[in-house]
Amino acid sequence: MAGSTHSVSNQVPPLVGYDVFTADRALTAGVERHLDPDLLDEVLGELSALGRASGSAQVQEWGAQANENPPRLRTHDRYGERIDEVEFHPSWHRLLGKGVSAGLTAAWVRPGGHLRRAAAFLVWTQVEAGNGCPLSMTHAAVPALRTDPELAAEWEPRLTSMVYDRELRPAHLKAGALFGMGMTEKQGGSDVRANTTSARPLSEDGTYELTGHKWFCSAPMSDGFLVLAQAPGGLTCFLVPRVLRDGTRNVFLVQRLKDKLGNRSNASAEVEFDGTWARRVGEEGRGVRTIIEMVAATRLDCVLGSAGLMRQAVAQAVHHCTHREAFGGKLVDKPLMRNVLADLALESEAATTLALRLAAAYDDGGEQERALLRIAVPAAKYWVTKRCPPVTVEAAECLGGNGYVEESGMPRLVRESPLNSVWEGAGNVQALDVLRALQREPGALDAYLREVGQARGADHRLDGAIKNLLTELADLEGVEGRARRLAERLALVLQGSLLVRFAPPQVADAFCAARLGGDGGAAFGTLPHTLDLAAVVERARPVS
Repeated sequence: MAGSTHSVSNQVPPLVGYDVFTADRALTAGVERHLDPDLLDEVLGELSALGRASGSAQVQEWGAQANENPPRLRTHDRYGERIDEVEFHPSWHRLLGKGVSAGLTAAWVRPGGHLRRAAAFLVWTQVEAGNGCPLSMTHAAVPALRTDPELAAEWEPRLTSMVYDRELRPAHLKAGALFGMGMTEKQGGSDVRANTTSARPLSEDGTYELTGHKWFCSAPMSDGFLVLAQAPGGLTCFLVPRVLRDGTRNVFLVQRLKDKLGNRSNASAEVEFDGTWARRVGEEGRGVRTIIEMVAATRLDCVLGSAGLMRQAVAQAVHHCTHREAFGGKLVDKPLMRNVLADLALESEAATTLALRLAAAYDDGGEQERALLRIAVPAAKYWVTKRCPPVTVEAAECLGGNGYVEESGMPRLVRESPLNSVWEGAGNVQALDVLRALQREPGALDAYLREVGQARGADHRLDGAIKNLLTELADLEGVEGRARRLAERLALVLQGSLLVRFAPPQVADAFCAARLGGDGGAAFGTLPHTLDLAAVVERARPVS
């Protein structure tokens, strides 16, 4: 109830009680485009159910509570015994349980699994991104474990389970399990070959004792971890179970939790190994090669996560401007605000369309698609995650001062927005990985050019961008210094080709004009005024 001095009016209702999936036209169109028609009814129903849950007042409250009540580390129990446990708010467990039951760790064992999971991950990220880390790590651990059929047979059924079992006990007694990952160390960071954690072989074949540390260990409450350590034969991948088969705790010393900018509901830890039991995964000396498939899968999740954050930011901005009146009319009808919203919507749709195309390539699994992923995943990870922070900041500005207030939810999106660019290899790592693909795997570039070539002739600006890209690729003199520029162009051309082929003409036209044709400024809201911007904004409006 307002005070006696005024009546409350012109306030925007909360964006709640809607289907996050079906309200996203770019997302639903992508699922319908790539999915096997025989699966479509089942998957659309499944995603719509998750979308309704994601848009519900209760689940949104869970997300806010999990963010406001970050995890706490308990190193010792009341008797002084070391326990190294992480405590979470009940809402965190509700969110994580819902994510597991929605199949966000089950892609490898379901038909059309990667596409349906990608769409679900994009939807679920919009509630609270923090629980995406353990969901992503668990999903991504499967291809690494498959390098050892015995380990895969033991662990994969639990990792792909749709049952969330939060109790710390031997994994063989659990209906479902979660995985984390520990690669980086204080002295090396992304240069994992500088790792010093040692692995001493034990008498039982394939088992080792680890001594050392991990500077960043994701999801330290998990049932198992994939880590890198120096074995006699070189850098090697290991599985570290949290609880041993006999029920005793493995030596897994959680030194502290990171105090992070965003992603506060999720625990990221510094851990130490001191006689820690581990099982080798793959061959000695081939740790990077063993774990690389896990890294690739998590990098795609970084693209999906950023696409989800951008979509929620744009949805909130368009929703606000649709309801808010200023200067004699609705904000959404003001030409300059419409230009800003349309520009943001282009970035969001391009990210979603690209992410779903990559997920579909995982489902296909053919040689051509694998080659495309080799170059497209690092390029997409580089570019889409870089676009997320400016999109969320500009979207928050669309709400004016309200967007700077915590209750709006926009500050949480802004704090979360840089994360996916940093995790799983920051920008330079991705750009250099693109160069490695170009230099060592000619099939990757062939697959990429074949993909973008499917749109040739449909838009002269795209054709010009492809031509310029080929010119740049022909001159590799001093290429490392311009690796970021090259990764950006590869991502933009791929996005443009997908939008020209699949998006409404108004969206493709605006994207090609501003992103490929040079007819746009450095800030959002600088699209050519002659474009059909109203149609672009309407497509982005979150109405089921």
